[in-house]
This record gives sequence, C-alpha cells and structure tokens, in this order.
Amino acid sequence: MSSSDVAAGVCPMGHGATAPADHHGYEPFTMENPFPSYSNLRDEQPVMFDERVGLYVVTRYDDVKAVFEDWETFSSENAQAPVRKRGPQATQIMNDGGFTTYSGLSARRPPEHTRIRAIAQKAFTPRRFKALEPSIRANVVTSIEAMLARESAEGDIVKDLAYAIPTITILTLIGADVTQVDTYKRWSDSRAAMTWGDLSDEEQIPHAHNLVEYWAECLRLVAHAHKHGGDNLTADLVKAQTEGAEITDHEIASLLYSLLFAGHETTTTLISNCVRVLLAHREAWDQIVENPKSISAAIDEVLRYAGSIVGWRRKALKDTEVAGVKIPEGAELLLLMGAANRDGDRFENPEAFDITRTNAREHLSFGFGIHYCLGNMLAKLQAKIALEELSSRIPGLELIDGEDITFRKNISFRVPEYVNVSWKESQA
Repeated sequence: MSSSDVAAGVCPMGHGATAPADHHGYEPFTMENPFPSYSNLRDEQPVMFDERVGLYVVTRYDDVKAVFEDWETFSSENAQAPVRKRGPQATQIMNDGGFTTYSGLSARRPPEHTRIRAIAQKAFTPRRFKALEPSIRANVVTSIEAMLARESAEGDIVKDLAYAIPTITILTLIGADVTQVDTYKRWSDSRAAMTWGDLSDEEQIPHAHNLVEYWAECLRLVAHAHKHGGDNLTADLVKAQTEGAEITDHEIASLLYSLLFAGHETTTTLISNCVRVLLAHREAWDQIVENPKSISAAIDEVLRYAGSIVGWRRKALKDTEVAGVKIPEGAELLLLMGAANRDGDRFENPEAFDITRTNAREHLSFGFGIHYCLGNMLAKLQAKIALEELSSRIPGLELIDGEDITFRKNISFRVPEYVNVSWKESQA
C-alpha cells in the first residue's frame, strides 16, 4: 500500500477484504456488540488505520472531541460520501435522474456552512418544537393503545412505536405528506445503505433509484412552498429567501434531503435504544416509572452508553497528527463516538449504565463544535414523550430476548432491527 493511497483514503483491499491482523476485534460494519473492540482499540491502538475502509479509526474521547472541534484541519466534506464507491450502474442511474444533492449541513464547510446553518436555525426553532409536542404525544398514545389492544400482549417497540412517530413529526415539520411514512422510510433506508453500508455494485442499483425519487421529492417540496406558502419549516426557508436571506432553492432542497433522513432515522433508533437499554437494566426502568423527572437524565445516559450514531467521518486538509500518529493530508478519519463515550478517562466506570451519572451529557453522540446536531432538542423531546407514556401506561413492560437483538450492518449507525417486548394485562 502506497502512502498516496493512504492519503487519498483509498481502500486498497477493496470490497469484502479480510481483516488485518492488528484490528483488535474491530469489524467496521458489525454493530451487534462493538464495545469490546472499542475498548481494545482505546487501550492498544487509539488511532488505527483500517485498510478495509481506508480510514484512520479514532477511539479516545479527547482525540475525537479535538478532531470535531478543529474544523480548519479536519474537514467534514466526506461526512456524506459513500464508504464504498458507487458502482457505474448506480452512478448512471443517479446522473440520469438528476440527483445533484450532497449534504444539507453536515458535510459543508465554513463559510458556506455558517451561512446556511444561521438561516436554518431561525426556522428550526423551539417554538416549532413546542407546537409539535401535543401531536407527538397524541401519536405516541395512539400507538401504545394499538399495541395494548392485541390479544398476544406482545409487541415490537421499533415497529409499533419508534418507526412512525419521528417520521410523522419530521414530515409535519417540513410540510410533507404524513401519510407517506413507508415511502420516506424506504428512501431513508436507501440513503443509509448507499452512504454508510457495505454494498456491492449490484446491491446499489435499487437504492440508486430510491435516491433519485427522494431528491425529486425534496425539489418538489421547495417548489410547492414557493407557490403555496404554508406554516412549516420549508415555507419558512423559502420566505426567508424571498426576504433576502442568502440561500438557494437547491440549498433548501438539500437541507430537506438531510432533515428527512436525520430528523427521524436517528430518533427512531434513539427511542428503540432507550426502551431496549432501560428494560435490560431493570432498576433504571423502575426508577423512571417511580420518578418520571429522571427520564431526561436517562436519555442522556442512553445516548452515552448506546448512541444511535457510533461513528462519523472527517478528512485531513493538511499533514497533521492525532495522538502522536501522523495523518497525511487527504487522509480520512472515522471518529468512533461510541468508543469515546465509554472512555474511562472521561466517564467513571464507563461500561456501567447509570442514569444518575452526573456528566452523561458530555457524550459526543450529537457531535461537537460547529456541526453539533441541529435537531438534538427535537430528538430528545420525542424520546422523552415516548418514555413518559410507556412507563406510565405499561410499567410492567418486559424485554424479550434482549441478548439476541440484531443490528443493521453499516459503519456509523447502531440500529436495532427489533425490540420485542411483553406485558401482562394487569401490568398495562
């Protein structure tokens, strides 16, 4: 492997490569239980070049936080780039379909990022979140009641609750059709697979078609807001543009492209993980049942202990170092927030799940610095409402086969495929 390959972030071994001898148990696309390998990396090789993905893997809290903070050295421009290069057929499909977006905010650099984020923040306001709260709660209650109406007294938190609630919320926020949850989920699944997955050229083809449809819908929403206005975030952005804000239709559509994914996908996972982890630690679940005021702290500890996003990427703009390891200009890094969040130098007894932990909010699951997650308040609000209603309505909820839950294969998101639960009629 040449130094130029490393600098370019090239995967010299290609798709399906075998693990290098010194990978310390780390498997980039396996999410079932990555934490032992994270611990090994932190202890033995806190900055490791992984030839399978062409990325320097960074695992210690202080190093991850420092890279996030130093946006002038470590660019976010690769944050949305496919981990596996798009194949010729997928590329042709997307080119022919007019797919021209890349990122709303997370992969943009200042001053462009600064300009667009400032405009987006004025539309993405606490006022809008507060206005959404009654409908979020009503949707949660409806979903729980439908689950409880079953004769089997069993359910799947992912399918029965977490799947639709955040999607309806973000569709309402941006003014999209709330009856099309399955369509937006299909598009989002394709975006995750194409960007962070380990797909062959052939496997990319159906996802490429979905992304063309997804982008066309984002453009349509902007055009609709220009023509009809409305009381939603898309209309707010278009109105700001007409009043002189420096943002183009393409940039607004790109924001929607990002929000329509990030605004629900990670929140679906957050709600699922909150229920999964709290029920697996029964004392913590009983504590939120007895004291609902502890729910907010419990959510932050879930974000630390089992965050929805465990890895994010950056690109070195010049020769530099991380933890004494030389990083050449052009090299790409994978910041493992999931490893940083269990660093014993930052968190006492880091492998323990403890909702009374005083510094859980220092987790890096929402990133850090100029790219800190714009929608973190809305995500936590929805998780809070879900836990409030579940813990009050089904205090005896129990996890089924929690050790056997499978997680989707990708490099960044730790997404449970299901969270099966049960309850007794007398407990509900």
